[in-house]
Amino acid sequence: MSTELRPTDRRALQWEIVLVLAATFGASGVRAALRLLESATAPEDLNDQTTTLNAPQSSLTWLDPLFQLISSGVLLAWGGLAAFLLLRHLPPRLAERPVLRPSLRDVLPGAGLAALIGLPGLAFYVAAVQLNLSKQVMASGLDSSVGDVLLLVINAWANGVAEEIIVVAWLVTRMRQLTVPWAWVFVASAVLRGSYHLYQGYSAGLGNIIMGLVFVYVYYRTRRVWPLIIAHGLIDTVAFVGYQLLDGVPGV
Repeated sequence: MSTELRPTDRRALQWEIVLVLAATFGASGVRAALRLLESATAPEDLNDQTTTLNAPQSSLTWLDPLFQLISSGVLLAWGGLAAFLLLRHLPPRLAERPVLRPSLRDVLPGAGLAALIGLPGLAFYVAAVQLNLSKQVMASGLDSSVGDVLLLVINAWANGVAEEIIVVAWLVTRMRQLTVPWAWVFVASAVLRGSYHLYQGYSAGLGNIIMGLVFVYVYYRTRRVWPLIIAHGLIDTVAFVGYQLLDGVPGV
């Protein structure tokens, strides 16, 4: 089936890519790179600096959960926007359609992918801190109450939905519609994923580039995004909630 686009369709897709990335992870990538530059010029070594992934957003205990939910809601809205654009504005000649509908058969591949990425990723982070290539990352600054743990779980899955739909399903589909070769699609998606993690350190950028290459490969083989969302949600849930629960254990 032909995927040739009219010039007006091609320009529309090009502008869509620019605008969506400028409003979402593209802007986050630029901001994260500037944060890394700021950290690199600080007098302290990188591994003496810390960054908190889920920091409190208000000093008022009753108001902070609302801010946390709004942040998660924005991520879900980003993912929803990209999914909407894919579902409503797919040119009829597109041959490589993404599969956005969840299925139970996505669960096991997602869990396996989480184990494949998560366990080596933890070891990579520990080594990077020792080598002064990463900040010390605090997965949460919230309390260990049931309510705050629930907020962490919501945010973990909101991250998964937003990142995998935008950085993989939407971006890959749009670039392929523009007949960009697969090699460059892999590079673009992986580098984008690495860019918005740079605020954590050099290693976070590299590690997420590797993760991005793996995730795009899985998508390339299956055209299914939900195994990626499940893997991402599980990885972040274990990181956020595990850190939070262990932080409250004396001696840990």
